Amino acid sequence: MRTPEDPSESELIAAHCWEADDEIPRDPAMTRFRRRIRYNHALWREAAGHPIGTQPIKPRPGQAARPVGSRLDLDYARETGATFVTARALDAARSRTSFVESNQSLDHQRLWADLLWSPALAFNLFGDLATDLARADRAVHAWWPDTPGRVSEVRFVHSPGWLDPAYLNSLRAFDTTFVLTLDDGTRGIVGIDVKYHERSKAEIPKPENLRRYLEVAERSRVFRPNSTDAVKGRSDLAVMWLEHLLLQSILQHPTGSWTWGRYVVIHPADNSDVADECVRYRRILADGSSFASMTLERVLEAGALPATTTAALRDRYLPD
Repeated sequence: MRTPEDPSESELIAAHCWEADDEIPRDPAMTRFRRRIRYNHALWREAAGHPIGTQPIKPRPGQAARPVGSRLDLDYARETGATFVTARALDAARSRTSFVESNQSLDHQRLWADLLWSPALAFNLFGDLATDLARADRAVHAWWPDTPGRVSEVRFVHSPGWLDPAYLNSLRAFDTTFVLTLDDGTRGIVGIDVKYHERSKAEIPKPENLRRYLEVAERSRVFRPNSTDAVKGRSDLAVMWLEHLLLQSILQHPTGSWTWGRYVVIHPADNSDVADECVRYRRILADGSSFASMTLERVLEAGALPATTTAALRDRYLPD
C-alpha cells in the first residue's frame, strides 16, 4: 500500500486522522512521520473493510465520541482479532489476555482496537515465534548473533514481578520476552520494548522508588560515574532507563537463576525521536553489552520471520 509522503490536512481530516497530538513542536519530520503512519493505518483499515473506532475507545452510554481512523470498533476488534496480522499473533494475544500476572498493568482496549499501539505490534512481530521455539531460536540468533543458549519460551507483556521489591518494585514490563536456557543450566533473557508511533516525552521516575532504582543501577555497574544524575529526575530517557533497570534487577535476583540478559529497543527508522533517545542513552553506559537497539526495518530484513508475515508487517507498519 502506498501512502502519500505528506498527506494534506484535508486528507487527514477526511480519514479521521487529524490529531493535535501528532504535531511535534519544532520537529516537522516527526510530525510528518506520525501523521503519515496514522493515515496509512486508516487506509489499511478501510481497504480491509474494518469498522472505524472512536475516542474514547469504549464510550459510556450517552457519552459523546468521535471517530478515529486508526482505530477499530472495540467489540468488532475483540470478536475478530482484526488488528493482528497472522493467526499465530492472534492466538498469542488471546493466550496472553486469558490470564493475569499479579498486579499487571495491561490496556486491553488499546491492545485490541488501537492500530498504532506498540504492544500489539509486538504480538504481530513475534507471534509466529511463540509456539515455534526452533524458529524463535533461529530468529533471536539472526538478530543478535552473540546471544548465548537457546530460546525456551516467548512471553508477551511480561514482568517477572509487577510491583515486586525483589525486582524493580514497579509496573514496568517488556513487550516481548525471549527466555533462554543456557549451557550451565541457568537462564538468560532478551527483553524487548517496541516503539512505533511514540514521541519523546519527559517523565519523572517515582520519587518514592528512586532509592531502589539507584540501588539496582549501582549494583549493575553498567552506568558511567554520575550518569544516573541525567535520568533520575525529569528526562525523556527515564522510561528507557527504568526498563533497562528491570532487566538488571532480574540479573540481580537473589535466586541467581538469571545470568545473562539484554534489553532491546525496536523502532521504525523514521522515528527520529526514539532513534535519538537510543543514541543518547548509550552515552550514559560504561558497559553497553546489555543494551541494544534495532530498527523495525532491520528486524524484517533479516529474513527470520515467515515471508507472508514480513509482507503483512511491511504493508501495515512501514508504508512505502
